[in-house]
Amino acid sequence: MAKGKDVRVRVILECTGCVRNSVNKKKKSTGISRYITQKNRHNTPSRLELRKFCPYCSKHTIHGEIKK
Repeated sequence: MAKGKDVRVRVILECTGCVRNSVNKKKKSTGISRYITQKNRHNTPSRLELRKFCPYCSKHTIHGEIKK
């Protein structure tokens, strides 16, 4: 018997530093860093935020989950 479908879902994480800079247009950024990962919907119902390396900012920044 299966417990449930799609317990683990794929999420896209986007750099919050690049998003802010592209909105303010203060810093020239060549793109926005994105990572694809998985999360368990039952264990983590809220939005996921991880500290990852952004090649456009050249430093570790917080990458937050975005909607597909």
